[in-house]
Amino acid sequence: MTVSSPSFDVGARPYATEGCGGRRAVGAGESGGVLRPKPTRLLALGAIVLVGFLYWKPLGTYFRTKHELQQREAQVASLQAERVRLQRAIAAAGTDADLVQQARRLGLVKPGEHLFIVRGIAAWRQHNRKH
Repeated sequence: MTVSSPSFDVGARPYATEGCGGRRAVGAGESGGVLRPKPTRLLALGAIVLVGFLYWKPLGTYFRTKHELQQREAQVASLQAERVRLQRAIAAAGTDADLVQQARRLGLVKPGEHLFIVRGIAAWRQHNRKH
């Protein structure tokens, strides 16, 4: 007994419908309307998504660090300007005796000294002048 295999037309498309004029209609409806992307495109898309996912956190960290660096540079610039201002104030202050006097007015003391705050001196002076 011989089993014969069914013959297939190599050029024919399965389930193709015939349109007018007896021609086969070629269109999206041939395979049930399902659009299947090529595996290479899926692989490329997957690679792009993977690269984007892997770079997401490092890029966020990079931009955050860049922003902090800009803030620190602005802070350094303002501190340098303040330093220049203070150096000019020191130069304009004059002698060491003037500096000591201004420091005393601000309540600063030399190492080893104790600060005493005495209140009511004006009232004490007025009281002692009357007697």
